[in-house]
Amino acid sequence: MAQGAPSKFAVFDIDGTVIRWQLYHAIVGELAKQGHLQDHAYETIQQARLTWKQREQSDSYDAYEQVLVNTYLSALKNLKVTDYLAAVDKVFEEYKDQVYTYTRDLIRDLKADGYVLFAISGSQHEIIEKLAKYYGFDDYRGSLFEQENGHFTGEVHTPYGRKLELLQNMVEEHNLSFEGSIGIGDATTDIPLLEAVEKPVAFNPNQKLLEAATEHGWPIVLERKNVVYHLEAQDGTYRLRTN
Repeated sequence: MAQGAPSKFAVFDIDGTVIRWQLYHAIVGELAKQGHLQDHAYETIQQARLTWKQREQSDSYDAYEQVLVNTYLSALKNLKVTDYLAAVDKVFEEYKDQVYTYTRDLIRDLKADGYVLFAISGSQHEIIEKLAKYYGFDDYRGSLFEQENGHFTGEVHTPYGRKLELLQNMVEEHNLSFEGSIGIGDATTDIPLLEAVEKPVAFNPNQKLLEAATEHGWPIVLERKNVVYHLEAQDGTYRLRTN
């Protein structure tokens, strides 16, 4: 970036976009495994996950996720903050380097080029804070679980449905504009972010994001094993190129 030029920003989703798995899921799974949730929570979550992995029902992932979230929220008021933070630390150490090479390298390159980097995720604030600092993000937003006297109150504030609002807040706080902005996401909840930035990228998109990307002609990037595939809109179709 030329010296004296105004800073541009890039916003990244985290789960499934930078990290190869869902951090929210990993933390809840670790808490269940350690017996910090309700009785048989770990077995219930694992069974729902197995059903999803068998791919016998089109909505099995949504069902698995609902079991996981409901199990977590129902146990929240009885969960000690210290146990929760211990699970966060363990998941961070396990997953911090389990990233996609495309987004890892993009973070590095944009940072070197002077971009302000934002992260917005539905995963817990504490682990997004750790990852943001680890990868050099300038600001971040995650799900906040209110605490009182060493326990959780049950009040939850998530970015779901508010990602664009949160991004706009960060852009204003850092005195930036959307000119030259970049956005990278993988799921339906990222669509408002990608519609707002100048240079959207649909990365390993789910079905709804894929539909939005093809409708708008957004670039699509897929990473499988050690190959990154770039799909670029051209004359109403997509052209493939690889690195």
